[in-house]
Parts: sequence; structure tokens; C-alpha cells
Amino acid sequence: MNEAQGQSPVATPGLRPEGPGEALLSVRELAVSFGGIKAVAGLSFEVHEGEIVSVIGPNGAGKTSAFNCISGFYRPNEGSVVFAGEEVTRKKPSAITERGMARTFQNVRLFSDMTVLDNVKTGMHSHLGQNVFDAMLHTPRYTRSEAQCTEDARGWLDFVGFRADDELLVTQLPYGEQRRVEIARALATQPRLLLLDEPGAGLNHSEKNELMALIRRIRDLGVSIVLIEHDMGLVMQVSERIVVLNYGKEIAEGTPDQVKQDPVVIAAYLGEEEA
Repeated sequence: MNEAQGQSPVATPGLRPEGPGEALLSVRELAVSFGGIKAVAGLSFEVHEGEIVSVIGPNGAGKTSAFNCISGFYRPNEGSVVFAGEEVTRKKPSAITERGMARTFQNVRLFSDMTVLDNVKTGMHSHLGQNVFDAMLHTPRYTRSEAQCTEDARGWLDFVGFRADDELLVTQLPYGEQRRVEIARALATQPRLLLLDEPGAGLNHSEKNELMALIRRIRDLGVSIVLIEHDMGLVMQVSERIVVLNYGKEIAEGTPDQVKQDPVVIAAYLGEEEA
């Protein structure tokens, strides 16, 4: 693992800015409904360059639906998503990824019939310096590109702390290692913004501590992070700002200390005893 260095093994989006940077993501009055049920209702928030923001709320609060709208998997009924100065509200997920936004999923989504290494390499397809003819004819450019792709993929696996054989099928890995592979694949797209949907789900205490260290290392590359997470200990330790949802609406926003003392948040989510 490159934890001591705290640097990416491959090209990075940029160094972390000093203090809050420019707004990288702007969500404005976002709304999406399913059969008359409002999953997200007028959500607005911003994420700045080099910032870690957590989105929390009870089950059914609209967190993953908001992620799906932001990353192009859902088309919102209302509102807008502006990423890196460009309107991406109704663009396809692949187009949004190419612009520098990557995500992981609540349930790990890897290609089950592919090896660890090949799963990570799929994240690089839009950055490869080859075309279909190179691949068909196995030109020198194809050979060089494939060798670099393999080296970079292994570099990202090292960066996330992957410990197993990268030639194994992903289905042969324990759950915690599959999570690392999914994050490595997302980083292989060279994102400016990374959306993590419950990355701590199913991890033990030691793995969660490693996850927090990894999130900070990713942020130190200059990558902004938006995190959905139910583990409040993880959220409070790693977040710089927290957005709280309930019934698809934002009910609070602020630093971890501000949020955990907010009476509206206490009543809706944290509970008196935990607060």
C-alpha cells in the first residue's frame, strides 16, 4: 500500500487546494418521483474542490435516488445538476464519467466473470491511447497501451490496499476486498469527483478504519468526495460537511459538530440517546 506516500500511482486530477476550492458540483432544486412518491423533493447543495461531504438520513430518505440523479442513472423530474461548470442533468452515465465523475454502488457491482485486474482496467477505456484497429491488429501502440493499462491498474489496486491475487475472479474475493476493487475501478477513471454509496456497509471495525484512511488519501489527491453512509462514527470522523435528508428534502447542513447538535436532526435521525 502507498499509505506512507499518500500519492496516487498514476496520473492524478490535481493537488488538493488550500482551503475550500471552487464549487465543483452544484445541485439545484433536484426532484424525482416514482408513481406519485417523491423520492427527492427540491434538494440543493454544493460540493467544493477537495472537499469531503456526507449525505445522511434515515432509510428511504432519498440518498441513493439523489446519487442516481447526479450520476445520470435517473432522469430527475425537476432541477439541475452542474458539474465542473457544465450542465449534466440529463446526460448518460458514461458521458458524465468521461467528464470526471465516478461512483460506487450500495451493492458492489463488479463484472463477476472477469478477474480483479480486468475489472479495474475497464475503468480506463475512455483514456486508452488505442482504437479498435489497434486492438484487432495488435499494433505496437496497442501493446504499449495494454502494458501501461495493466501497470496503472495494479498501481490503483496497491493504492486502495488490495491484498489478494489480482488474477482471481472477483467472485473469489471476500466482501471487503471486493469493495476495494470497486473503489480502485472508480479511481481508474481519473475522477475529479467520487460518489461513494455506503462504502462501509458490511465491513468490520478494522476495515472501516482502513476505509477512513483511504478516503482521506483519495481527497489528498485532489479528488472531491460525496459519501452516503449509515455508520455515524465514520461520517463524523471523515466528513468536513454533512447534508441531512428526510423524506427527500434537506433538513440540515453543516459541520459534523453543527449537525449532531441540531434538534431537527436529532429528532429525525440521530435519536436523543446517540446525540
